Amino acid sequence: MHHVVPKTTYFTVSVLLGVLLVTTVAASRFNLGMWNVPIALAIAVAKATLILLYFMHLRYGSPLVRLFAAGGFFWLIILLAFLITDIQARLSGW
Repeated sequence: MHHVVPKTTYFTVSVLLGVLLVTTVAASRFNLGMWNVPIALAIAVAKATLILLYFMHLRYGSPLVRLFAAGGFFWLIILLAFLITDIQARLSGW
């Protein structure tokens, strides 16, 4: 049986994503020094979490769906690790 999500939940999440979008634009206008990247990443993680949980239905999904989503992220981490290794090797002239 599927979980029925109320339309108000989608509306609330959409408004939150809009607020986070405005926050992203506002944060980009200020020079916060070394805090620019951590703040931008925190906002991006919050937006991605909302999208994954509600629009991709991971919040109410089965454990199998969650396992496959986690597997996708694990694969992404592996690919990014190889990318970073390749970039470092090319920059070092190895």
